[in-house]
Amino acid sequence: MNSGNIHGKVVLITGASSGIGETTARLLARQGATVVRDGGVASCHEVDVTQKDQVEKMIAAAAAQHGRIDALVSNAGLMALSPIASGKTGEWDRMIDLNIKGMLYGIAAVWPVFEKQKSGHFINIASIAGLKVAPGNTVYCATKHAVRALSEGLRMESRGKFRVTIVSPGYVESELMYGTSDEATRNGVVEAYKQNAIPADSIAGAILYAISQPDHTSVNEIVVRPTVQEF
Repeated sequence: MNSGNIHGKVVLITGASSGIGETTARLLARQGATVVRDGGVASCHEVDVTQKDQVEKMIAAAAAQHGRIDALVSNAGLMALSPIASGKTGEWDRMIDLNIKGMLYGIAAVWPVFEKQKSGHFINIASIAGLKVAPGNTVYCATKHAVRALSEGLRMESRGKFRVTIVSPGYVESELMYGTSDEATRNGVVEAYKQNAIPADSIAGAILYAISQPDHTSVNEIVVRPTVQEF
């Protein structure tokens, strides 16, 4: 893989204090990118992405410090799985706020930066849960279906100006497996991850691949699963 198009790029990553985000930040930094994350390689910001003003301040600060932002990786998210009958509306609200609104706040804030520099790359982390629905995963699946729909609309509306990539992981080592408070569901999720999960650097490599393409080429969607995963 030619990673020559990475060197010197300014990449902002949300949800980068651990898991996929942290691993991606470290990989891109090793390849010569300048990484800004809400959790530091080149610079670090403590941000709640559900708070629009905090997201706007982070992006404004990154653009002022580095002169540009070449890519936004919207990775922050929550996977709180439970049956609909459990009525865990607080967790549903939190997933909607993080997985959908948090991504949208970043897109809205960075769009003017991309417009000014006449280039940019949106990378949105979805999930295989955005490709199909499973019982007990319904609300989480809905948020990740939304990520894919929003990303496709973003691609169409920014056609000819910016690149858009959806990355949909399967079972990947991260803290996501612990986001479920429903005990029965949580036990099943943790066990499935322990048996099947692949390293986070598998997703980091996919993100690196998408960013490293020539500016005239957009990799629109990447699905990365463990070979053994059926779902």
